[in-house]
Amino acid sequence: MLTRFAVAPSGFKESLSAQAAADAIAAGVRRVVPDAEVDLIPLVDGGEGTARALASATGGRLVALPATGPLGEPVGTHFALLGTRSGTEVGVRSGAEVGAGSGAGSADTAVVEMAAVAGLSLVPHGLRDPGATTTYGVGELIRAALDTGVRRILVGCGDSGTSDGGAGALQALGARLLDEDGFELPHGGRELTRLHHIDPKGLDPRLAHTELLVACNPYNVLCGERGVARVFGPQKGATAAQVEELSAGLENWAYVLTRDLPVTGDLYGGPGTGASGGLGAGLAALGARLLPRFEVLLDHLDLDARLARADLVLTAEGALDHQTPRGKVPAEVARRAKLNGRPVLALAGTLGEGAHTVPGVDAFTGILPAPMALAEALVRASELLTDATERALRMILLGAGLPRGAGG
Repeated sequence: MLTRFAVAPSGFKESLSAQAAADAIAAGVRRVVPDAEVDLIPLVDGGEGTARALASATGGRLVALPATGPLGEPVGTHFALLGTRSGTEVGVRSGAEVGAGSGAGSADTAVVEMAAVAGLSLVPHGLRDPGATTTYGVGELIRAALDTGVRRILVGCGDSGTSDGGAGALQALGARLLDEDGFELPHGGRELTRLHHIDPKGLDPRLAHTELLVACNPYNVLCGERGVARVFGPQKGATAAQVEELSAGLENWAYVLTRDLPVTGDLYGGPGTGASGGLGAGLAALGARLLPRFEVLLDHLDLDARLARADLVLTAEGALDHQTPRGKVPAEVARRAKLNGRPVLALAGTLGEGAHTVPGVDAFTGILPAPMALAEALVRASELLTDATERALRMILLGAGLPRGAGG
């Protein structure tokens, strides 16, 4: 009998947070196994919810402040100051605000979640133009984190609404991006084709004494046929012509960064350089280390031990397809679960080509019981996920109860 469940989903973009997805799956489990032990492990990949989840996991706190949003207007946002507690309580405090931890003065690490200030969810559908959006607010959050005296800043990349290569962030941190006539460039990725020179003299001097880490998907690269503008530009509202314009701008961005700053790595095609519309490349030019996001983020959650205790692992994301093995949460959960011999069920908003090829996933299902409009599915996502979990688990328990060789 299945009694212990580990529920480790990612969020469903523009619909459910990872915590909300975990809560919905747990509700479906308890419909079938009312006395189940359910360990909620909402997982973050650097995108929406990262700062809050890591603050909760470590007994840290959120710092709220205004900053420049992706459209250039002020937005309310936050960064996290991490505590020192072992991360075994994520999901237990569902919906709770993160309480005060050790205080700003004693924290060693801050988490800047780029999606909280430059995410796609902050750009209304009618205004989505990745040639115009900016990461300026990301730089402002990094500067605010520096003000607290932390020794390390972790920047989470994911769910971005930008494609400016991190140019806005560098401007907020004091770099001057100049055109051929010596004038400062306006915000936006489309302006990067006009970049002629970077003046770094005004960069915040504290950056030189602070460890800057970027948690990113290493499969995302800045330039080339698989460059970030071509792969993700259309999802952010770019037309075919804008994709080519953005690609050319990012090529020029990599060239000028490499020429004018003390860059040591490959900004064109290095792993993670395309993270969050190229923010990875911009921060790498300042000396940041680009690290595989799960190696950085999941250390705080004691994930492997928690998966090992489960009879069944359930994971989920918005779409399960050929992209899932390229750094998505269900693939990472399945990989780690299999190290401990745990079976894995994946649930998804949509099932695409390659859904059946995700390594380590033993069974999968979509959450839609019938065709429906996207707008309706987004609104009903929690309900649909709960119902789909119930259906899948009843099928699993039915199969487990059949006598061996039945039907044969």
